[in-house]
Amino acid sequence: MYVGRNRKKIYIYYTLIFAILFVLVSNEVQAAPSVSAQRAILMDGETGRVLYEKDANTKSRIASITKIMTAIIAIESGKMDEKVTVSSNASGTEGSSLYLKAGEKIKLEDLVYGLMLRSGNDSAVAIAESVGGSLEGFVYLMNKKASEIGMVNTHFSNPHGLDDHEDHYSTAYDMALLTKYAMENDVYKEISGTKVHKAPNPDEVWDRKWKNKNRLLTELYKYSTGGKTGYTKRAKRTLVSTASKDGEHLIAVTLNASDDWNDHIGMFEYGFKQFDYKTVLEKGLIKDFDDEFYSGKVYVKRNVTMSLNDDEEESVRIEYKMLKPDKEWSRAEKVPEVVGKAVIYLDDKEMDSLPVFYKVETGKKEKKSWWKFWESSMETFLGVRQDG
Repeated sequence: MYVGRNRKKIYIYYTLIFAILFVLVSNEVQAAPSVSAQRAILMDGETGRVLYEKDANTKSRIASITKIMTAIIAIESGKMDEKVTVSSNASGTEGSSLYLKAGEKIKLEDLVYGLMLRSGNDSAVAIAESVGGSLEGFVYLMNKKASEIGMVNTHFSNPHGLDDHEDHYSTAYDMALLTKYAMENDVYKEISGTKVHKAPNPDEVWDRKWKNKNRLLTELYKYSTGGKTGYTKRAKRTLVSTASKDGEHLIAVTLNASDDWNDHIGMFEYGFKQFDYKTVLEKGLIKDFDDEFYSGKVYVKRNVTMSLNDDEEESVRIEYKMLKPDKEWSRAEKVPEVVGKAVIYLDDKEMDSLPVFYKVETGKKEKKSWWKFWESSMETFLGVRQDG
């Protein structure tokens, strides 16, 4: 009888332990998204921190997400209100099309909408010929911009992403980097997040009406803010998308994904659940600075914010690399404006850095301001500043 009761207690005990472990393991499994994509990345849109990646730096064909670069170059050209004459070369471009006609005139802005929403390859060529002077000229601009942004594993050979060149490639990481850059432009952000756009059609009684191909934006994910779809036979399905929730902005990229809509939703949900923005260094006077010369006199001009999960906050450290005070600095006005930099680390990885400024205060400036105040007051009292 006694042995039976013990066995029952042991059974209940192990059942409870198993249940607790199952919950913990399940939560841990959910913490890391599972994606169908051959290559993928989730990036914080504000800080650029990579929150999840899968083979994100391998060069791959990218198909029509190429058009993100085409769009941002067109927007930055300053010619969005100008009319473009569509060439026969543009109108004859294969693949997805806006069905542009050779010789028709259309605003560059409408071409960019058609490029992003309907992935028009004819639109891409028309934009390239107008903005770059030629396809070759525009491709030069694309690679120049890629270099400026830091897309070190990218090379563009056309403005649309068709498989007509062997040296047209990028990576999931580079495309996230490009999207972060593009989303800082309000015009791009507006176009990327547009569900439906109407454009004049000179040869018909009705306007052109383009619905965005990005189903995350139009129907599947309420936090979606935009993106670009892509597909070719060699690249397979590619997708770049953005999402925002409670002030947090994320970028997802998948290359060669059989289930890209769900891949992106899963990555976004992971990012929103696991990470929050934390201010690790506040703008203004640096408090508790342990150097006697600099204490109470140095400051930074911006907040430093990072995407962190709860377990990472204690792993953040700030290291101040300061100039050694010079003998001539006995007078405050001799101290340089920038006296060092603050470097922010997560564990041992550098995440951000910013200059540290010296706050110069002199009695002369304060005395001069008081003198000016009394001088102005006396002039007003004596009527010097009155008319006549």
